[in-house]
This record gives sequence, C-alpha cells and structure tokens, in this order.
Amino acid sequence: MSKQIWFLTGSQGLYGEDVLLQVRDQSAQISGALAASELMPAQVVAKPVLTDAGAIRRVMLDANADDDCVGVIAWMHTFSPAKMWIGGMNALDKPFLHLHTQVNVDLPWSTIDMDFMNLNQAAHGDREFAFIATRMGVPRKTVAGHVSDARVVARIAAWARAAVARAELRTLKVVRFGDNMRNVAVTEGDKVEAERVFGVSVNTYGVNDLVDVLDQVGEAEVDALVTEYMDRYDVAPELHPGADRHESLRYGARIEVALRRFVVDGGYGAFTTNFEDLGALRQLPGLAVQRLEGEGIGFAGEGDWKTAVLGRTLGVMAAGLPGGTSFMEDYTYHLEPGNELSLGAHMLEVSPDIAQGTPRIEIHPLGIGGREDPVRMVFDAAPGDAVVLGLSDLGDRFRMVANEITVVPPLADMPKLPVARAVWKAKPDFATSTECWLSAGGPHHTVLSTALTAEHLTDLAEMLGTELALIGGDTRTGQFLKELRWNNAYYRLALGF
Repeated sequence: MSKQIWFLTGSQGLYGEDVLLQVRDQSAQISGALAASELMPAQVVAKPVLTDAGAIRRVMLDANADDDCVGVIAWMHTFSPAKMWIGGMNALDKPFLHLHTQVNVDLPWSTIDMDFMNLNQAAHGDREFAFIATRMGVPRKTVAGHVSDARVVARIAAWARAAVARAELRTLKVVRFGDNMRNVAVTEGDKVEAERVFGVSVNTYGVNDLVDVLDQVGEAEVDALVTEYMDRYDVAPELHPGADRHESLRYGARIEVALRRFVVDGGYGAFTTNFEDLGALRQLPGLAVQRLEGEGIGFAGEGDWKTAVLGRTLGVMAAGLPGGTSFMEDYTYHLEPGNELSLGAHMLEVSPDIAQGTPRIEIHPLGIGGREDPVRMVFDAAPGDAVVLGLSDLGDRFRMVANEITVVPPLADMPKLPVARAVWKAKPDFATSTECWLSAGGPHHTVLSTALTAEHLTDLAEMLGTELALIGGDTRTGQFLKELRWNNAYYRLALGF
C-alpha cells in the first residue's frame, strides 16, 4: 500500500516532558492498532505529538503536499487548546476524521489519581477540539470508541476507503469514445464543473482513434487472449477455434488489446462508448469492456462519463473487499405484490466482478447499433446485500442518489436473455425506493456494488462536499421529500453569492 493516513495527536507543553513522552508512546499504541488492522486500505503513519500552532500548521501543509497522504486522523490525547489548531485546520485540504478514544478500556478504579486524570483526558480535550472544528465548519467524520472494538476500526476503515477513492478522483482521467447518446438528458453534465468539484478530467476522442490502434494489433496478441478466454471462461462451442463464429471472438479480443493500449496504457481510469457512434468498429465492444471493468477500470455506455467516473471511484474504494462493482442500468420490473423485484442489466457491459460462478462467453444479435453480432459474457449476479449509486447534474450542483438493495437469485431461468444481469429487491420496499429515486432525479445508469455499504458512500459524499440522497431500510417517502427540499435550500445557500 502506497497510500497513507496520517495520525495526529494533540497535546501541549503544560504537562512537562515526562507526560509528553507518555503521550507519544500511548499514541503509538493507538495508531499501531489501526495500522495492524487488515481492514485498513492504507498505511497509518504516526506523526510526532503536536503541541503548538506552528507545528500543527506545518503538518497540515505537508499533508496537502504529499500525494501519498489521502487523509488525516486527529486525536487529542490530553488537553490541546484549540486556538492552536485554527491555522492548521484552515490550511488542511485532505479528508479529516476526528477519533475520540483513549488508551485504556477500563478505568483503574482502585488506583486512579490526578496524574492519571491529567494524562488521560481525551474526554476533555476532544470536546475542545471538536468545538473549534464545528465553529470553523470543517467537514469531518467523528468516530467514538476504543480501537480494540471491531466496530470502531470498521468505521475508520470505511472512511479511509472513501479517502483513497477521493484521492483517485483528484487525478482521474476519463476518455469518451464519441459523444453522448443523442437527445438523452440525464447522461449529460458539466465536465468543467466536474473537474472543479471532483478533480476528474473528461475528454473526448473519435472512435476511429481507437480503430487506428486496433488496426495495429498483432495476431500473436489476439492468440494469447483467445487462449486466456478458453482457459478462464465457459466459451460457447460456436466460438471455439475452428468453429463458425471463432473470428467474432478473435475480433472481440482485438478490441480488448486496443482498449488496453488506449485506455490503460494511456493513463485513463475510465471510459465510455456509444452505440450510436461506432465508426469503423465491426462490433459494439462487449467482452473487452467487461474484462476491463473486472480489473477496476470504470465504464458506462452511451457517453455517460459521470457513471464511468463512479465506476472507477467505487472500484478503487472497494479494492480488496469481498464482492464486486459494476456498471448497471434499471431495465424492467417483476411486480408481484409483496415480491417486487428489479431486473438490472445493460446491452453487453455488466462486469464479471459481480458474477456468480463462471461467466459464459456467447455471441448473439444485439438488435441495436447496426454492426456485427458482438461477443459478451453472460451470467447472473451473485446474491447478497448491495448498493446502487447514480450521479445527476442538477445544474447548480451534482447530486448522488443511492439505494440499499439485496441482490437475489432470479425466480426462473432466462434462456432467451443473453446478457449479464442482476435481480434485486430494493429497500425499504419497491414503491418507496422507486418513488424516492424518481423524486430525487436519480439516473437510469448506476454503479452496483456488492462490496460497499451506505457508510462508504456517505463518507465519500461528505469528503466531496456533494449531496447524497440515500434511500435505505428506514426511508419514508414524506420525510425523504422534505430532506430533498432542505437540501435544495442548503446547497444553494452554500454556493454563496
């Protein structure tokens, strides 16, 4: 792990050198416990105990300048007068977590004295610190509890994952092959504002720029990929070497080699395609897109760069966790009363990251795009708890809309639907979740993650200063609509004049 979370401990010189040495050693115990957790997605790096305003400001500026530092955790072991923190907090431009903890779990009831009280007074010092952070309006996550409690570490780790994802956004480059799908509204967006708010750079290339790369792909490279497909997946017989449709599989492999050169080797973390603008491509990219998604590259169809950005962001945030992340689209419903389900899919491009079992590579007509039959992986998504997240541009701001869901097995086989798909039950129920999503202006393209939770999304939205409309198990339509109205007022006032 190259990314770091800096652990800052506040105190002051009032207590004397002996106490500060104890503070240093005990701070190392707390930061060491976090660093040792397998849940942490970044290194936890302890910094020297901070006792004056100059040192505090300096460490914050250093955190800003260090690309490996993705966030800062602060803990007031003793009483650290908070005016010392004003300059540093004003300077900080990295995600911030306030950890409210202490070294001991139990009070030493029979031996506690004033020396112990002077050393172990985070209950006192953290209140002083939290006041100044609140007065200054510093965005932060606050976690209270002992680091031996798995729930505490899990909450810190969730924040740390969001911090890693936020850092990825700051330098993310996205390539769009072609423009937006014609006359579609929700997939449009302000790319300049996205770079200002999120840091992501979105630029368009003609699809024939990709074709130029594809034309340079050698047969040996195609051979190697075809061998990998045959070894790794269940390949339909008509696509096997020597079979009637094998050349279509080879062309799919050729697209994959070209995309890797253009996107991955070009330093892009996400990309889009558009079936209305395929240039000289003979197939709409399917298998190649799925394979790149499965390796963490963000994608969305029809020029939808916002969802492609989310795909990369959530993929980075979920790295190493069980489950997966995929481009998704709400397609149709099963509306049996009391057992309503959503069927999500896309034309070709759902990631095998969420597959149950071994995907099958097949070839079928697409019925859209006017090109040769494309190869694609076909599978059902693995059951489990999940979230879907979409991003809309409301004109004056971006809004994320999320829904907690449960992916379930299909009620029956779907032999005539040759695409990868997911079936899910929305929380708290179909009518509430759908009405709230529509009321929030949530998009039809989303990213589905069976690795992340609402807490991860909440932490990310807080770091980005972006509205999150979250639909979950406790959501009630009337209250949700009120919250949307409150958010409208808050975010418009926050823009200033």
